[in-house]
Amino acid sequence: MSCASATLAVWASAWLAGSAAPDDVLDALAPWSEAHDVLAADGAAVGVTGLPGPAAAPTSTAMLLAAVRRGSPRGQARLVLPAPGDVRGLPGPGPFSDAAITAGEGVLFPDAGFGVVPSPVAEGVVRWTVYAVPDPGPVPEYVALNEAERELRGQVRAAAAALTDLGVARHRPGVREEIAASLRRRPQALWPGGMPPQALRVLQQADEVDAILSAASGDEPGGALSASAAIARSDALRPIAAAVRVARRAAVAEAVRVLVSVPRT
Repeated sequence: MSCASATLAVWASAWLAGSAAPDDVLDALAPWSEAHDVLAADGAAVGVTGLPGPAAAPTSTAMLLAAVRRGSPRGQARLVLPAPGDVRGLPGPGPFSDAAITAGEGVLFPDAGFGVVPSPVAEGVVRWTVYAVPDPGPVPEYVALNEAERELRGQVRAAAAALTDLGVARHRPGVREEIAASLRRRPQALWPGGMPPQALRVLQQADEVDAILSAASGDEPGGALSASAAIARSDALRPIAAAVRVARRAAVAEAVRVLVSVPRT
C-alpha cells in the first residue's frame, strides 16, 4: 500500500522547497502510526546527522527534519521500494539497503548523506532508523507516469490470464467486498496541495491493485493450494507486484518534481 516512506518523501521535499511547514510534515505522518520516533543506526549515522545513536533514547521526527535541513537545505527526498531481487533505486550494498529491503521501503536524502527506514517497534509506534549513505548512487531511471500506468494495467490483465490458465483463479464469493474492506482498513494518506492529479490517480490505482494482489495471494477457507500451484501463483503475481512498486515510485518522483518547482511565497 501507499506507505509512510512515500508520505515522508513527498512532504519533506515540499517542506525543503518552502511550500510546506514542518508541522505539515509531522501531521501527514500521523495516519501511519499514533507515534513516531527516530534513532541513528550506528556511529556513522550519528556523525552525519547529530541524532542519538542506538544506546541513547530515541528522539522525535521534528529532530529528523532538523537534521535533513542541516544536511540539505534545498534538497529532495527519494522514495525507495525494494524487494528481494528488485533493488532498483538503492545506493548499493550497505546497512541502509539491507534495512530497506527488509522493510520494503525507505527514504533517501541524497544531498544530506543519509537515508531512513521505518519499522514498527511497539503497538502504535513507528521508528525511523537513520543510516549514513555517503554515496547515494546514480539517479534512478526516469519512468513516465503514462508508462507506469500502462504497465500496471497490462500486468493486471496478464496476471489474471495466467492465474486462470494455471487453474488457481477460482471464483471466491465476496472477494469484491474483501478487496473494498482491505482498502478501507488502510491508512488514508494525506498529500500536499499542488499534488499533480495524475500522480494522485496512479497512487490510488496502485493501492487498488495492491489490494487485489492481497486477495489473489490468499486461499479460500479450506482450499489451500498445493505447493506447485502456490509457486505458480507466486510466479504469476510477482510481475504485478513489481509494477505496483514502479508506479508508486514514478508517482512520488513526479509529485516531488512538481512540488519543489513551486515558487516560494
